[in-house]
Amino acid sequence: MLQTISLRDFVIVDQLELDFSSGFTVLTGETGAGKSILLDALSLVLGERADSSQIRETCNRAEISALFRIEQEQVEHFSQWLEEQGFPIEDEGQSLLLKRTVEANGRSRAFINGSVATLAQLREAGDQLVDIHGQHAHQLLLKGGAQRELLDRHAGLLPLSAEVAHTFKTLNDSRRRLSQAENAGQDIERERERLEWQLEELTELSPIEGEWASIQTEHARLANGAKIIGGCQEAIEVLSDADNSIESSLTKICSSISGLAAHDPALSEISEALESAQIQLDEAIHSLNRYLQKMDLDPAHLVLVEERMQALHGAARKYRTETDALPNLLLETSERLEALTASQNIDALREQVKQEEAAYLKLAKQLSQKRASAAKELGQLVTNAMQDLSMAGGRLEIALVALNEGGSYGLEQIEFLVAGHAGSTPRSLAKVASGGELARISLAISVITSKASFTPTLIFDEVDAGIGGAVAETVGKLLHQLGQSHQILCVTHLPQVAAQGNHHLKVSKSQTGDKTISQVQTLVRSERVEEVARMLGGATITDTTRRHARELLEQH
Repeated sequence: MLQTISLRDFVIVDQLELDFSSGFTVLTGETGAGKSILLDALSLVLGERADSSQIRETCNRAEISALFRIEQEQVEHFSQWLEEQGFPIEDEGQSLLLKRTVEANGRSRAFINGSVATLAQLREAGDQLVDIHGQHAHQLLLKGGAQRELLDRHAGLLPLSAEVAHTFKTLNDSRRRLSQAENAGQDIERERERLEWQLEELTELSPIEGEWASIQTEHARLANGAKIIGGCQEAIEVLSDADNSIESSLTKICSSISGLAAHDPALSEISEALESAQIQLDEAIHSLNRYLQKMDLDPAHLVLVEERMQALHGAARKYRTETDALPNLLLETSERLEALTASQNIDALREQVKQEEAAYLKLAKQLSQKRASAAKELGQLVTNAMQDLSMAGGRLEIALVALNEGGSYGLEQIEFLVAGHAGSTPRSLAKVASGGELARISLAISVITSKASFTPTLIFDEVDAGIGGAVAETVGKLLHQLGQSHQILCVTHLPQVAAQGNHHLKVSKSQTGDKTISQVQTLVRSERVEEVARMLGGATITDTTRRHARELLEQH
């Protein structure tokens, strides 16, 4: 679970270190106070894309780190993963530190347990630690792909779904090869012979990716060798060998200025600059001498280079292509010949496709059966939850719509159908549900599917938007129940939800001079009364709102 998060110069937070506990934690505060900043920071440290606008004004760098306590059942898995990725194992694998920095130029760096990491590694670790349900999760629910993934994830079918996708890709590749073979036509043998001698010639030539540019550079160096040597020798003569060389003149000047600097310290910087120039001059002279010693102007090598250039250029003209495209032509020729050769045994290709179709259908039917069972179960669970969310008589059905042909995701598409009240016919979620209904259904699905999640920390960012009253009370109960098995963090504006948290964090914003700073405070009981009263009554807090706030808190 998330143990500590630390922020420095992030958006409107100058410096913050916040400890979290297990159970259900609510984050509240006035609009614009920065409640979601903590979640934005956490998303960043979990591998989301960085933006220089996330750095606090007048600062050059933002820094976020998150310390996680690894649950006992995950220690062995994470220790093995850290070892495979080359990261140090801290606290016998019971803790994991993720860190992210963002520079003003937009660059960012990631770290795991103090060692540099890639964003992919950060995301891979984060996916197993935190699951964030954003306030716009209900919009994603309208997409068929998201509905399918949600069902598969809830039912633990993602590995089987991935296997089906891989098998389908293999089948498609075989179908393509078979189609190419069947459409090759009567001239297949003549074309095969042409490709064979073309492949033989290109294989003998053995063009290499990037070779043409490299050999042109080498030829230019060898062909202009005398000019290069003469120029280097002339430079060495002027710099060091001549009676009045630059090196000797600079040495005298350095000595003179250094002596004068003893009388006037203002010349010290000039003296140091001259000494630096003298060092760089010496290095340049040594480098020129080393270059001349290693210079290889073997005429025989020049002849070989010119012959290679002529061979490559001649092949490019013959096959009507660019010289640097010869390596690709070699690869394409090999692939085309392989396809044509395979076409000589169409029966074998047909048998291969037949076997792969059978393998795909076997896996896809297994997936369909498991999906059907999971869809019925999840639909009933969400339907039950809808009754407590002011949608009495409503129900959710998860339909498996058969496809004419199987695809990479299986034999069906998944469609969530909803009936808003008793007696109505379930229709597509996108066509039936209002914004408020959609938010409630999405919340019910998020809570129910999260119960089966192995992710220890679940975050809900204002997923209760658009609801209130008795429904808000039910939402709070659902999240509180979920907090008994997971660490729950919930950004909310509803007092009925806030009152049911095991822990309460208040986010506030203050003005210091011309700077706006966001702060987070852990509330004790009396402070919670004031905050819940504010959420109930707005800017003006009365005895009545305080009494109502106490009643809410005492109920939980």
